[in-house]
Amino acid sequence: MIKKGTKLYSIFTGACPKCHEESMYVNKNPYILKDVQKMHENCKHCGFKFYIEPSFFYGSMYVSYGVGIAFAVAAFVISFLFLGSNLMTAFIAIIGTLVVFSPIIMRISRNIWINMFVNYDEEKAK
Repeated sequence: MIKKGTKLYSIFTGACPKCHEESMYVNKNPYILKDVQKMHENCKHCGFKFYIEPSFFYGSMYVSYGVGIAFAVAAFVISFLFLGSNLMTAFIAIIGTLVVFSPIIMRISRNIWINMFVNYDEEKAK
């Protein structure tokens, strides 16, 4: 179990990076595709402004590339090395994984990006 107050908690739950009390996202389910990028303007608990500056989350595209590579490598290892499939099947598994997990990859990338710049504040959590 990941504890509140750690960056991993905010990254994996999508909680406010400042107080870890409220979700940054309007809809917690990333598979509601029309809402996948919709975020609250401010945290309802501590008032932290999620859009630190205009176009702030463009930087998360770089993080998304790395997270996508991690998912692709995991799909390859599971498919090719553990299940013993051929290269074409492993390639299809990689594509399928990236398509199925793309909303999660997008959100995790945004969460990582904002947590690179914002630290947890125990006073704000109260």
